[in-house]
Amino acid sequence: MTAASPEAGFATPPALPRRRFLRQLAYGSGALLAPNLLIRRATAADNGPHARGIVFHDRSGSGRAGGDNPGLAGIAVSNGRDLTLTDERGEWSLPVLDDSPSTDFMVLPARGWTTPLSADACRLAHYTHHPEGSPQQRYPGFEPTGPLPERIPFPLIEQEQADRFKIIVCGDPQPRDQREVDYIAQSVPREIAREQADFAVALGDIMFDDLDLFPALRGALASAGLPWHYVIGNHDLNFDAPDHTHSRETYRHQFGPTTYAFDHGPVHFIVVDNVEWEGAREDSPGATGFYRGYLQERELEFITNDLERLPKDQLVVIFMHIPLLNPYSPRHQTQNRDRLYKLLKDRPNTLSFSAHTHWHHHLMIGDDDGFAGAAPHHHVISGTLCGSWFRGAPGMDMIPQAVMSDGTPRGYQVVQFDRNSYAIDGYKVIGGDRDRHLHISMADEVAAAETGAESYHVNLYSAGPAAVVRARVADGPWQELERVEQADPLMAMLHERDADLQLPWRPHPRPSTCPHLWTGRLPEGLAPGTHVLQIEADDGFGHPRSDLRPFRVV
Repeated sequence: MTAASPEAGFATPPALPRRRFLRQLAYGSGALLAPNLLIRRATAADNGPHARGIVFHDRSGSGRAGGDNPGLAGIAVSNGRDLTLTDERGEWSLPVLDDSPSTDFMVLPARGWTTPLSADACRLAHYTHHPEGSPQQRYPGFEPTGPLPERIPFPLIEQEQADRFKIIVCGDPQPRDQREVDYIAQSVPREIAREQADFAVALGDIMFDDLDLFPALRGALASAGLPWHYVIGNHDLNFDAPDHTHSRETYRHQFGPTTYAFDHGPVHFIVVDNVEWEGAREDSPGATGFYRGYLQERELEFITNDLERLPKDQLVVIFMHIPLLNPYSPRHQTQNRDRLYKLLKDRPNTLSFSAHTHWHHHLMIGDDDGFAGAAPHHHVISGTLCGSWFRGAPGMDMIPQAVMSDGTPRGYQVVQFDRNSYAIDGYKVIGGDRDRHLHISMADEVAAAETGAESYHVNLYSAGPAAVVRARVADGPWQELERVEQADPLMAMLHERDADLQLPWRPHPRPSTCPHLWTGRLPEGLAPGTHVLQIEADDGFGHPRSDLRPFRVV
């Protein structure tokens, strides 16, 4: 939560030599654009009040421009809708938006630059102009900021960013109380720290309604020792807000803008707010209320303006909370996703992530859903840090098993980038064997006369549409298994086992349809004794997976 302070000193830096300015401008924006060009159509707001500021290289660490901290040219700055590029002196100007009571001004770091890291590992330099402050709500928002400061300074620091790097992507942390924040603190950071990633992204539902716990959760995740980017979710809102706009007051005060962008290495990342809050329930004041997956016009304009300055072939990765498409629950998908599809269709290198569902799935979105790109768009509905909202019986660490409704354990993904390509290294399980990518559901004991009728199931957590699973017993022939869409039998067993749990433990949820499940039957005529079922799989993304399962024939 690194907010630029309007009180930080502003001193005009020396102008950059023109040759260095042009080189820096091209490097920072991906294309040679005029400085202080407002990237969008002109509106009436251009004649209203403007915020002004400077983006500078904070060599000294003082947070003050000038002297040894020169201005940076060609860096994008936004008011949440419009973008402009800093001029030769690092200066920028943007209109104050008149369609809401406050405007977030933010810097969008180019490759090789990043914002200072806050004490709780958030990277985002921003300033919120909120003259009247937030309305009175249960969870606090902004105090009145008063008039615009004369200059808003955004310090940047140099950061080496290789063409090849990796990041962590995880769905809903969603603790409902301090006990569950502690579950995360005790289990998540040590796993993520092992990955040696450049940064991590939490895909919304940072909280389970209790927004007072935002700082505790940030502190817990910060102990992993890497920067975090956060996405807003439907459980991160002010449910007593009078409207959609004010439902973000506490989140924005804690984390900054809900839609923003940045470069890291050769990849461009966009964090987008796609949760529309439609108001409180009259029969349940203070509860979650009504919401839907929807991209507001301001978010769409921001994405349009942001993409306009990027080369067509640059890899663009988008993070959101509610899935673009949900094949099992149309209510829990982005209703106007076609607007985003149109912005991405001419870009050959795109990828997006969401969470929200508490099950894990890879989607290849194409013509069937109206995406008209040359190749399908890869959208990942990510597994979650809380699994199934920390439900289920506890393990040895006294943390609930929290298996998600599709049978996937709680966990995260490691995404590796190499210029314009990416690879998702399966799914990393928290609280168990982190290299376990599948599980097998079958009986421990089978009657010899019934082996040919005995079925088993394989849940391959991070399977894509092209995944293949095969099996054999001992040295028998390999048999390709059938992909099915049904509940995972293991999840059904866990739900039944935990049905009578009492607080502080909660029963596992009912099993949902699993989109990455295979089934097969044992060979006929197996002799009595112990046998081993061997599983080999390709997850559809070039990663081989395997496992063994002993069983007895009697």
